[in-house]
Amino acid sequence: MSRNLEPIEIGPVPVAEPVFLAPMSGVSDLPFRRLVKGFGAGLVVSEMIASEAMIRETRRSLVMAQNESDEQPMAVQLAGCEPQVMAEAAKLNADRGARIIDINFGCPVKKVVNGHAGSALMRDERHATRILEATVKAVDLPVTLKMRTGWDDNNRNAPTLARIAEQSGIRMITVHGRTRCQFYDGKADWNFIRAVKEAVRIPVVANGDIATLDDARDALALSNADGVMIGRGAYGRPWFVRQVIHFLKTGERLPDPSMAEQRDVVLRHYDDMLTHYGADTGVRMARKHIGWYSKGLPGSAEFRAAVNQIADPAKVKAMIANFFAPLIARLAA
Repeated sequence: MSRNLEPIEIGPVPVAEPVFLAPMSGVSDLPFRRLVKGFGAGLVVSEMIASEAMIRETRRSLVMAQNESDEQPMAVQLAGCEPQVMAEAAKLNADRGARIIDINFGCPVKKVVNGHAGSALMRDERHATRILEATVKAVDLPVTLKMRTGWDDNNRNAPTLARIAEQSGIRMITVHGRTRCQFYDGKADWNFIRAVKEAVRIPVVANGDIATLDDARDALALSNADGVMIGRGAYGRPWFVRQVIHFLKTGERLPDPSMAEQRDVVLRHYDDMLTHYGADTGVRMARKHIGWYSKGLPGSAEFRAAVNQIADPAKVKAMIANFFAPLIARLAA
């Protein structure tokens, strides 16, 4: 049950490694995208940005949409329910350096769905078509779509919506293998994604529950997709993308980085977050990442409880170094 990993093209944008980082609110910001890109991700996607906030150019939306040359190609993901607002937001991001615009038809969060955006759009194919067409028409960049298998088990219309998307000019589709009503419960249905792949000629990417190397292999085989998109599986291990790429190409399982290398990744990520957000916000935003990096390591619960109380960046960095020191020494011995 194996598949060869082949380069794909998203319109005119070539992607050598079709193992992508998913858009994740509060996680896939510029520092994390840049880090995962450094481990070989073929494409990284911004956090979901509300199109209305984007055209108002709110401070938060501008920070979320910020991108740099060393993470390219990158996609900015937009959510919204008004075609012209989505089109205008797409234009703004094209001007700000995005290489790809991604449309969100997958977010299951009530606040988004109640605003008739995200996965709610899968219930209204006619209105979804208007949004797809307006966004594609607005920019010269390739536009992609991320969606779920459908609204619920009785309405799994992703294959139909995929055909509509292709006809509207969408250049790639990512499918999270759950319905909206599942949220993140149950198991992603990679096999159903095959029906989407069979419905269109454009690249299709499988997403959902890809947390191990075997998951990546099985998701590709069951879905017959052209690539995989990794979300929560990259929490605390940005190097997982590199391991997946290597495994899918060679069948060889790369080990995790050494404890010293992991410490250096954490400290580099921490410094980048402080630079990106400023010290006060950066310290707070980094706490979840420190928790994920340390999860499962000896003494991690006590370390997290202590470090989450500290607001001084220098002290936090010293605590990170001290946490890893005995782990590094033990392996050296």
